[in-house]
Amino acid sequence: MTVPEFGRFFLPGPTEVHPDILKAMQRPMIPHRGQQMVDLLKGLEAPLKQLCRTERNVLIGTCAATGFMEMAVRSGVRHRALCLAGGAFGERFAGIVAATGREVVRLEVALGRTVEPDMLRDALRRSDADAVTLVHSETSTGALAPLEELAHVVHEFDDVMLLVDAVTSMGGCPVETDEWDLDFVFTGSQKALALPPGLALGVASERMLENAKNIPERGAYLDVVAFHKAAANYQPTNTPALSQVYALEAQLSRIDAEGGVEARWRRHDEMRRVVEEWVCGPGGELGFTYLPREDRRSWTVSCLRVPEGVNGRQLVHAMKREGWTIGTGYGELRHSTIRIGHMGDHTPAGVRELLGALESVVP
Repeated sequence: MTVPEFGRFFLPGPTEVHPDILKAMQRPMIPHRGQQMVDLLKGLEAPLKQLCRTERNVLIGTCAATGFMEMAVRSGVRHRALCLAGGAFGERFAGIVAATGREVVRLEVALGRTVEPDMLRDALRRSDADAVTLVHSETSTGALAPLEELAHVVHEFDDVMLLVDAVTSMGGCPVETDEWDLDFVFTGSQKALALPPGLALGVASERMLENAKNIPERGAYLDVVAFHKAAANYQPTNTPALSQVYALEAQLSRIDAEGGVEARWRRHDEMRRVVEEWVCGPGGELGFTYLPREDRRSWTVSCLRVPEGVNGRQLVHAMKREGWTIGTGYGELRHSTIRIGHMGDHTPAGVRELLGALESVVP
């Protein structure tokens, strides 16, 4: 089988995985309760804390990020959650709240828009919610919520937990876990971290852990208290996906070599600006426009309206024939938009090459 050239796969997830990471996964298995496992997890502790901008334990789970989304709900919502929804993943968060027997109060905005601080403050005054769920970077629309400002609003209300989906933001743009006092924040391996799917990372505040201890129905496999206890002792909760952990170790070393997570943020910001400049130039002349407004655009995924009379899905198929992978629009946006996942180990130069190819396939 011919291995495709790296740098032509721009799906909004899973992200393209660098050959060095794939090679790291070929290491042999080790006993997951032995000293080698302890040493492996100890070695990950400091770089994971730097990645997540925290002094707290970083939890590692062998599951999709949706598993930690359920953890957030089971351990963070006592009775009622105010769920911020402006796309598919905000709706997924709300759906899990409902599926676990908690009451859902929705605060909805149009696709491509974000909940703003004054809207959140007004909704919290009226909702009697004990938790807020929100998606920082909405992968389905490319909208980036003003997380820092929203966190300040939530903390105006005593005893309200802030539960944050940072799946396409952590590692790709600022997520200041401790500084913004996020009660629970989680991500997945297959987005800005550019690892194969299958790992979730999360950070819980002390307030979240104390809250969880008073929720008897928080579950077993996704119990945040059990995860925190295991992490403190450099142990996995269950048999881990060792190859994925090897990949995580290798990628954290690559992030350090790049100059740390701040350097990674800067590269992602530059990739976003490359797309913006293109939309203001050749792309705009062809008829492409952004779905989110200028100051609410994700640093990791751009959702673009396609030119009038053009079908987004057909554009994606045309790009595939040219050897490029991008994302179709999500849900009701499937025909009217495309999504470009410029995250992970991609570069601004690679994004420019992709956009040049996109120009060539527009009918």
